[in-house]
Amino acid sequence: MNVNFLALLLASLSTLVVGFIWYNPKVFGTIWMKETGLTPEDGKDFNMIKIFGLSIVYAFLISFVLQMVTIHQFGALGMVGGDPSKALPSYNAFMADYGTAYRTFKHGAFHGFMTGLLMIFPVIGTGALYEQKSFKYVMVTSGFWIVCFTIMGGIICMMQ
Repeated sequence: MNVNFLALLLASLSTLVVGFIWYNPKVFGTIWMKETGLTPEDGKDFNMIKIFGLSIVYAFLISFVLQMVTIHQFGALGMVGGDPSKALPSYNAFMADYGTAYRTFKHGAFHGFMTGLLMIFPVIGTGALYEQKSFKYVMVTSGFWIVCFTIMGGIICMMQ
C-alpha cells in the first residue's frame, strides 16, 4: 500500500477552504475574534503567507495520521511489519479479498468525525481550561477541527 500524497495534499488544502468559510465574520469569525480577544485591526499585522503556509504544513502532518485512522488496510500492513514483500501469502490473499473494502468518502468522513470529536475536542477543551478560554471558544475551535477532520478523512479514504 502506497501513501497517496495527492490525497493528503488535497485534504490539507481543504482546511483552508473550511477556514475561510468557518472564520468568516458572517459565520463564526466574529464570535471567535471576541473569544480570543482579537480585533480586525490585529489581523492587519499578521503575516498571512506564514500563517497559511504553516497551516498547510500542519494540516499535511495531520493527514498522515488520519490515513492510518481512516484506511483500515494500513492496519493489515502494520500487522506484517510494514513491508508487504516480506509478508506471508495470507496477507496477499487478505488484500486481494479486502484491499478496497470501506474505501469511501462516507466511511472516511465517519472516522474523521469520530477522531475530531473524541480526540480533538477534548484536547482543545483541556487546553482552553488552562488558558482560561470560554466554552464558546472551545465549541468554535473544536467545531472547526471536527468539520476539517470529517472532510479530510473522507478525501483521504476515498482516493485510492
